[in-house]
Amino acid sequence: MKPEELIDFAKKNHVKIVDFRFTDMPGAWQHVSIPLEELAEGLFEEGVGFDGSSIRGFQKIYESDMLLIPDPATAFLDPFTAIPTLAMICNLKDPVTLEMYSRDPRYVAQKAQTWLLSTGIADAAYFGPEAEFYILDDVRFDQSYNFGYYYLDSKEGFWSSGREEHPNLGYKVRYKEGYVPVPPMDSYQDLRSQMLLNMKKMGIEAEVHHHEVGTAGQAEIDIRYGPLLQTADRLMQFKYVVKNTARNHGKTVTFMPKPIFMDNGSGMHTHQSLFKGGRNLFFEAGTYGDISQLASYYIGGLIHHARSLMALCAPTTNSYRRLVAGYEAPVNLIYSQRNRSACIRIPMYSREEGTKRIEFRPPDPSCNPYLALSAMLMAGLDGVQNRITPPPPIDKNLYDLEPEEKAQVKGIPSSLEEALDALEADHDYLLRGDVFTTDVIETWLTYKRQREVEEVRCRPHPWEFALYFDV
Repeated sequence: MKPEELIDFAKKNHVKIVDFRFTDMPGAWQHVSIPLEELAEGLFEEGVGFDGSSIRGFQKIYESDMLLIPDPATAFLDPFTAIPTLAMICNLKDPVTLEMYSRDPRYVAQKAQTWLLSTGIADAAYFGPEAEFYILDDVRFDQSYNFGYYYLDSKEGFWSSGREEHPNLGYKVRYKEGYVPVPPMDSYQDLRSQMLLNMKKMGIEAEVHHHEVGTAGQAEIDIRYGPLLQTADRLMQFKYVVKNTARNHGKTVTFMPKPIFMDNGSGMHTHQSLFKGGRNLFFEAGTYGDISQLASYYIGGLIHHARSLMALCAPTTNSYRRLVAGYEAPVNLIYSQRNRSACIRIPMYSREEGTKRIEFRPPDPSCNPYLALSAMLMAGLDGVQNRITPPPPIDKNLYDLEPEEKAQVKGIPSSLEEALDALEADHDYLLRGDVFTTDVIETWLTYKRQREVEEVRCRPHPWEFALYFDV
């Protein structure tokens, strides 16, 4: 919609508040609101001011003023506010230079799309993320000088099978056996359906929802694939819908990659493909997995840069509680058709050209989708441009390989610290086309090292008391 059409739409829908949303560097939505009367056509050019020094990863206090520039194409009616509210996703500008803000994650995604076109390789990159999450009943956590703990609870959790619940009706999901049972074992069918319907109200197409492997309400809702920027926008909306729908039903949701010990973590397997002139460049009938040579090079780029990609695609210390052997964790830098123990899988559900894609499995939903999807595209394109051949595919359970075979398979980093070191050493492919800037990379590395790695490193872990209290 054009600005004037959007203003007319807001009035017809009795909107009272207009909400401007943007994403900080780690990947959380922030917002500023104005009354509808303040929404004029000029605002779409002039923007709305806010304090950038109070946002993680953004400005210093002496350069704090920034502008939000709303994108009318992203407008939606918020289904959760009591007062009728129209929301829009924004880009960021510097109010002095009027240039786009280089640390704005959404701007990085826009530049990635522009770079793709400039290469001539393809005219569209499609992404289909599968963001998993846990639905919980109670969450408590705290840490101080002399204590530190977390406590999660779910009526569906198998640990509560012996608890007095007046009455306890059983049907608790066994550990690692939660994949697609029907109700009453799956107690969240209606809640996930409501999440899906709320997404539909916001214009997000969801293709499927189901219970995931983990106990305690692990879930997955898959949104329809789309172009990079649109998909990143929709992932931000997706998280907003899932969290607020759960809250309205007295539940809470976490996208932490590994909130529960000894059960499956939550990943964000990301399907991707390149198209040109309406033709899927990843498809070639009769080859291994029916993938083209171009797709093979794209896979080669993802595998070649996978260790540095993890700093953006699995960007939390908690991510590496999930990325360990077992628990279906995709830690092996190899590709395969159908094999879910490989870091890249070629789905074989369909042999049609339009659906051929590859699935990169290590990312998780703690990532900033604008940065993660852009980084994956840049790695894949680097593989195509430099004809990077991936290691031969392996169609075996990679956890059962003989030692000699296993020694030939490289793995992803085992910690966030290791992933950040890999990004520092290998990020030239991200700088092409000025998609990521040196400043963005350095800001990311500094923030993650100082605010996350060091903060976790200097605190005692609860299990250390079991290991070492009696030394």
